[in-house]
Amino acid sequence: MSLRLATRLSLPCPSLVRSLVNRAAQRPIPPPRGNIQTPEDFLKAIGRSAETKLTPESWEQLWHTDGPQLKKAGLAVKDRRYILWSMEKYRQGEDPADFAHPAKPAKKIRGRGPAVQNGKRLRSRRQR
Repeated sequence: MSLRLATRLSLPCPSLVRSLVNRAAQRPIPPPRGNIQTPEDFLKAIGRSAETKLTPESWEQLWHTDGPQLKKAGLAVKDRRYILWSMEKYRQGEDPADFAHPAKPAKKIRGRGPAVQNGKRLRSRRQR
């Protein structure tokens, strides 16, 4: 073994190296509480039709799910982030009725903003 490799192995934690360990599997699994007893109950409680997008078979499987697994299941980025955020809130002891919220509605006004910004009227530079 070379000296360089030996010094690298002797470090307690290599710097700037990303771990390939599933962090979701290492976190504690919260017990079912209140009217949430199954994964389907939890997904219905957080809303956004998450129960139709994700179908875990057991409580443990739901809590061992991480981002790449949700990506393989075909969930959009906003859905993945919302489900993982909701799982963390539930893990911290909060009730889904307190933190669940609907998705942001689509924009109705399209364009680049108002005609007057910072007290100055905006005009296009195109030739008329």
